[in-house]
Amino acid sequence: MSALAPALLHWHARHGRHDLPWQQAPRSAYRIWLAEVMLQQTQVVTVIPYYARFLHALPDLPALAAASEDRVLALWSGLGYYRRARHLHAAARRCMTQHAGDLPRDFDALAALPGIGRSTAGAILAQAWDLPFAILDGNVKRVLARYHAISGWPGQAAVTRELWRHAAAHTPRRRAGTYAQAIMDLGAMLCTPQQPDCPSCPLRTSCAAHAQGLSARLPTPRPRRVLPRRYLHWLLLRDAQGRILLVQRAGDGIWPRLWSLPEAELAPEAHAASLAQLHAAPRALSPLRHVFTHFQLEAQPLLFDGARARAAVCDQPALGWYMPQAALALALPAPVRRLLKQLPEISR
Repeated sequence: MSALAPALLHWHARHGRHDLPWQQAPRSAYRIWLAEVMLQQTQVVTVIPYYARFLHALPDLPALAAASEDRVLALWSGLGYYRRARHLHAAARRCMTQHAGDLPRDFDALAALPGIGRSTAGAILAQAWDLPFAILDGNVKRVLARYHAISGWPGQAAVTRELWRHAAAHTPRRRAGTYAQAIMDLGAMLCTPQQPDCPSCPLRTSCAAHAQGLSARLPTPRPRRVLPRRYLHWLLLRDAQGRILLVQRAGDGIWPRLWSLPEAELAPEAHAASLAQLHAAPRALSPLRHVFTHFQLEAQPLLFDGARARAAVCDQPALGWYMPQAALALALPAPVRRLLKQLPEISR
């Protein structure tokens, strides 16, 4: 065992997080898997209420596999990165047909499931069954980059390989699950991206970055890039009953199969008139911005009050009129959800 692991385990016993929902009994591979997927690109404080809601609705892997995709997306709605939810669902269904209804304990089989990969597989195997597999999430990358003073953006292949080598070398043969939680906790609680708390860190006497005064500069940030912007109009068609017209998006592009607002890049009033009979000119609401990996979206909502449904539109299965409160039970993109929650505050 490396010197890093004993120091971390000792620190974690006294200062680590021990009350996270996925740490509580009954502790299962399914619960740990769900937490690990939700925690990808999302902070713990955000994940906890979604985790509780999802687990209450779909308490085990067979329940997840049996659920419809719309149900899974609705439970995920608001967490973002919806590909994670689709992969979770697809992996559960594959487990039912190929792994007797459970997550496999074999590393290669587990890592081959949709959306899992090397680090998530290691986290599941270590935390569910205490098997000695390494993890390398964002927190661990930061800890190891500083501990070994590794320069270069961790997203680069060569840097990633070096980090994996250290991650495997430090993972103990025993108590691998506790160690995995300990190193993630250190990254989340002390070895934070900005202003790391080096004086409180149990690794400070052996940390290369601390010794060299590099803690604030490592890991090397991702090279900056300017994201292109896309502009469009969201059409808020509201009828006399207060219902809003929503459309289920296609299965490709951004937010596939989520329910959203009709949109138009050009001639928004003409497009709105093709969907409903309009009573008055639209009112522009506050613009919304949403950042994706490859571009920024700037949406201008236009509120059309007193719209009347066209019969031909009502017959289309991918369109529907919903009261805002009822719409919140659907799988909605986060900015659309925020907008619908604001609607009661918008006077007619």
